[in-house]
Amino acid sequence: MGVRRKARELALQCLYQIEQCDDQDLDIQQMREHFEVSKKAVDYGQELISGIKANLSEIDELISQHAVNWRLDRMSVIDRNLLRIAVFELVFSDDVPASVAINEAIEIAKRFSTPDSGSFLNGILDSIRKSCRS
Repeated sequence: MGVRRKARELALQCLYQIEQCDDQDLDIQQMREHFEVSKKAVDYGQELISGIKANLSEIDELISQHAVNWRLDRMSVIDRNLLRIAVFELVFSDDVPASVAINEAIEIAKRFSTPDSGSFLNGILDSIRKSCRS
């Protein structure tokens, strides 16, 4: 497993903790104090968390616009946060190709979410990708 995949998984776990504990100040450094974390994954994981926090309203708005018949608060915590990570990479990260951002979200969903999550995420993310390109 690559370093960026580990960083995305770490960011997912951190976002999950933020929601469960309602602690908006939580970040990767605090996760390191309580959990074993790959040192190589910390920098990119923190970049993801910081970027998502800084752009959360715009990210959530994009997801809401493209998640037909789904409200953010009705999505599973894992799927919602995988969408946030992938949308951040699609929209705000110049060094991650769209196909990589989408595929990574799907692969991580296979590990942490339900069997149907991959197609759910793919539909929303592909719609966002198309709208960002045009």
